[in-house]
Amino acid sequence: MSKTYTRDEVASNNTEDSLWCIVDHRVYDLTDFIDAHPGGSVVLSQIAGTDTTTAFYNLHRHEVLQKYASLCIGTIRDETPEVIEPQPGDLSTVPYAEPLWLTPQYKSPYFGESHRRLQREMRRFVDTYVTPEAQEKERDGTYISQELIDRMAETNILAMRLGPGPHLHGRKILGGVVDGREFDYFHDLVVGQELVRANARGFQDGNMAGMTISLTAVRNWMKDEGIKERITEEVLSGKKKMCLAITEAFAGSDVAGLRTTAEKTADGKHYVVNGTKKWITNGMFSNYFITGCKTKKGFSVLLIERQEGVETTQLKTSYSTTAGTAYIQFENVKVPVENLLGQEDNGFQVIMSNFNHERWMMSSAVIRQSRTVVEECLKWSNQRIVFGKSLVAQPVIRQKLARMISLVEANQAWLEQITHQMCQMSYDQQSKQLGGPIGLLKSFATRSAHEIADDATNIFGGRGITQSGMGNVIEMFQRTYKFDAILGGTEEILADLGVRQAMRNMPKAML
Repeated sequence: MSKTYTRDEVASNNTEDSLWCIVDHRVYDLTDFIDAHPGGSVVLSQIAGTDTTTAFYNLHRHEVLQKYASLCIGTIRDETPEVIEPQPGDLSTVPYAEPLWLTPQYKSPYFGESHRRLQREMRRFVDTYVTPEAQEKERDGTYISQELIDRMAETNILAMRLGPGPHLHGRKILGGVVDGREFDYFHDLVVGQELVRANARGFQDGNMAGMTISLTAVRNWMKDEGIKERITEEVLSGKKKMCLAITEAFAGSDVAGLRTTAEKTADGKHYVVNGTKKWITNGMFSNYFITGCKTKKGFSVLLIERQEGVETTQLKTSYSTTAGTAYIQFENVKVPVENLLGQEDNGFQVIMSNFNHERWMMSSAVIRQSRTVVEECLKWSNQRIVFGKSLVAQPVIRQKLARMISLVEANQAWLEQITHQMCQMSYDQQSKQLGGPIGLLKSFATRSAHEIADDATNIFGGRGITQSGMGNVIEMFQRTYKFDAILGGTEEILADLGVRQAMRNMPKAML
């Protein structure tokens, strides 16, 4: 990169025997790359010896230049490259690419210095360790590596995923950027939104999502302290994995319709579980299953360890099999009665209270994903040349962008408002007061994602339905955003929950 050339020198290297070009003031020697070019040799011969910056960014993402950096032989004399080279941990300078609290010119009453320290370290960690593996696993469908799990355990990222609580007290979080006793739901929000920036929706769920919605139930409802602490240590150390097994082919949002049964043995020491579960995230590689069952007089929740009689089968869904989505069969599985969460026949309370954090977490994730899509659309509409001018010069494109930005900012503001309420309430108060608001937030966030995905795909055209290249982020989003609209409760169920909860508090007010 120390050598410099004149534009005339580059122009003279315009044959297959010596083929140079310029991209962003940098000089590339493509002579030995002609046969390896995925787009064929003709395209390269057409740009030989020229400044192809505009044409390149019409066809390729900047990461292509980073991938083939070895082909760069120098720069143009007295010229400086202009395109930003993102480094691990960097904030984006694209308008609306970051939430307002991370934008230097804006302030927030919610986020303090500890939140900003945590965000910086989380972004650096995700960019360095999570994103490379996420992209690889999303493509090949294999499960998260034990190496990454161990790294997240050592830095206590796994522990942070459960939200605030005593399990964080005394832990050194990411080298000490935040005290576990000070960790609140805004720290929790930072962790969740940074992790999804890996832009791999299947891996996002494969990255211990099952743990985040099941270990919380153990922490809050397991009566046996010994079992609770043992399971917590095993899972947060990365030695064991777990998932939430509620949904069946027979019943999803209709939890009361479950058919999996748990019958007590004659001596009263065990439950015998029989039944099936379907669409269980991380079920393929979990050691523990927090399982909803019908009991004698109602519905109960059990901690079931993988053992003889527990069989898991991979389900292929719209996203990558790296999520470990499973069909599970329990056949005469013996479970100690000590593994009961909450009260027998009163498991509905366990599940419903556990849903709040799950739905809030999913809302924060899809809102962050939607923001990434907005960033991609802003970049693309600015660099894409059509009819001799940039795409953003078209009024219809600006209208789409305006709507997308408005939806993302409205959702983030609502999310932060609810997060503030969570910080002021106990777990029990959250269960009673926030089920409806969180349900409405998730329903609106995923409806917004539907609209954003539709507009983004149209902005990118054919690239928006192609898994590689310029539109790969858009293709991923439009193919997978429905997971957030269905998992954790469908939009319709959650919208109805929000209204029904509001009506329970409706005064006798008349027009």
